Amino acid sequence: MDAPDLERLAELPRLVAGLMPELTADLEELVAIPSVSETGFPEHTHAALLEARDKVIGLFAAAGCSDLDSLELPDTAPIVVGGMPAPPGAPTVLLYSHYDVVGPGDESEWNTPPFQAVERDGAILGRGAADTKSNILALVGALRAWEGRPPVGVKLVIEGQEEVGGGALLGYPEQHPELFAADVMLIGDMGSVRPGVPTLTVALRGMANVTVEVRTLGSAKHSGQYGGAAPDALLALVRALSTLHDEHGDVAVKGLRRDPWPGGGASEEEFRSLAEVRPGVPLIGSGDLGSRVWSGPAITVIGIDAPSVDAALNAVSPHARALLNLRVHPEQDAREAQEALMAHLRRTLPYGIKLEVTAGATGDGFAARTESRAYEAARTAWSAAWGAETVTVGSGGSIPLVSSLSRAVPAADIILAGTTDGYANIHGPNERVLLDEFGKATLAEADFLGRLAAITRVES
Repeated sequence: MDAPDLERLAELPRLVAGLMPELTADLEELVAIPSVSETGFPEHTHAALLEARDKVIGLFAAAGCSDLDSLELPDTAPIVVGGMPAPPGAPTVLLYSHYDVVGPGDESEWNTPPFQAVERDGAILGRGAADTKSNILALVGALRAWEGRPPVGVKLVIEGQEEVGGGALLGYPEQHPELFAADVMLIGDMGSVRPGVPTLTVALRGMANVTVEVRTLGSAKHSGQYGGAAPDALLALVRALSTLHDEHGDVAVKGLRRDPWPGGGASEEEFRSLAEVRPGVPLIGSGDLGSRVWSGPAITVIGIDAPSVDAALNAVSPHARALLNLRVHPEQDAREAQEALMAHLRRTLPYGIKLEVTAGATGDGFAARTESRAYEAARTAWSAAWGAETVTVGSGGSIPLVSSLSRAVPAADIILAGTTDGYANIHGPNERVLLDEFGKATLAEADFLGRLAAITRVES
């Protein structure tokens, strides 16, 4: 790296520190916008999402981006696109994040108003503070640190429907790959495994939903008169669901891929704390924790239709239904995995009863290529920002667009990182982002842009 590059990189910690009060104020304004997304971009969600979109456009415009536009796709919240051209011989980096959030849930469980950013104990609390509006501001801050003239070209993709699957954007990159062409993609929607530990996420599990339904009687029948011979739909459903896991809690569906996890991650004690597992309750499954939550399948019953206990009648159930969420190995095709689960359920025939099995939404996972000069630059930048060795982890969650971007631009290196941490309580009450993590992520991203440009000059 040339001396001027080293001097500039050495200045970045001071520059970013000076930017943080303004970035924090911008984050507070963005959190105050209740940009909750819903499938199909229904009209009642338009106002807040459009307000957030406009705020994001203004932030990136002030950070030096030009040709900013709002990509409008059918039944999909608008996507902020634009950027700035690359200096001669420099690479182009696609910056991704999303401005939509999930709903607040039960607001009585919040200690502060969910859509009012509150600074407390070194953190900003509020829905979206961590997932993922601080990540938008970290990308903005990285550009501001270079005074709007970064040493790389920039393309922006900031969507507004990530939390509900991405809508029509999901298939768009493969149809128009030239619009997303980049040497590196920096996905600002992740963060540290725990505070103080610089982290790059290198794998995302895919997902697939399956509905399973049982119909056995024309109507509910008195359990005293008919119970014992009349086929109970709920009992049949429960029996079918019980076949999805073995006695250890491991997934028992053939055809679902599972591999040992080669990287780091949380200890079982830390995982128990993060998951709020009650004392004395064991974790399910066997083998290393990483393969259970990052590089192996998981099947969760996320919804079930059955008579409630409070309104129960002495009756044999004529109908029962459950919605299953399948998490898939990062490198397994999600539709292939979905079909394996559906085939298993169809074979089950609890008490000889045929199940109705229906495919739902799917989304492929992602596994990063980590042996590249870009990843070397990222590891160095993240380690420098935190003053600690960078670790690599997987994520049991999904970012639907990442696999689509990877297929559209297969030569691009994809870096997943950001501002949040394992204790941020994203999607739950009292979501928060630590200001220290926010600042370090901003610094790491600014540093990375400089190191990436320097590597490219050396290679050319």
